[in-house]
Amino acid sequence: MRARAARSRHTGGVVANIKYGDGIPTDSELRLVGDVSGGQRAVELGVSDWFNAVEFAQSGAKAIAVDPDTNKIADMRSRAEAAEISVQCHATDLADLGEITSGTVSVVVAAHTIEKVDDLSRLLRQVHRILIPSMPFVISVTHPFSVVSDATPYGVTARSISDWFTSLSRSNFRVDRVDEVGSSGNTPSALIMRARKEGS
Repeated sequence: MRARAARSRHTGGVVANIKYGDGIPTDSELRLVGDVSGGQRAVELGVSDWFNAVEFAQSGAKAIAVDPDTNKIADMRSRAEAAEISVQCHATDLADLGEITSGTVSVVVAAHTIEKVDDLSRLLRQVHRILIPSMPFVISVTHPFSVVSDATPYGVTARSISDWFTSLSRSNFRVDRVDEVGSSGNTPSALIMRARKEGS
């Protein structure tokens, strides 16, 4: 197995090099996910272009990938096999997390995979259910300002920042970190949010 995870100078833990998009900082710089070593359960919600579940597994986590697209799941399995690591894969709707036991997951990451989800509230309820209290859900999306034009006012074609905050708050998450990164003309290209599970 080719080890790619970095060891944190600050905590001594393993920092998975999770990617949130092209041309923007990874988690080795942003430090949003935390140490997932020691067999902690880590979920990639939607198989991203960066196959973050493979990185989770290489960092010592029990990695889980969820995606409704069977081709993406097959690709994830192939990459895991090539890397000689194990990723538990579920070909199912992103809000159908019934295979994952409540309160057992240390982190969920969705890197540009839930922007177009229709029933966001249902998805957030399921993520809240599977997370351990106080543990993070890290989301990256196209920055809503980057798609604004005369023809597409803010909040029309993409959820606004306040939409995300409201939805997360109503689902009993507390947003404790927001990063606006990358460059798209005069605006950031990506919005990254970390929301922690409140309650039980």
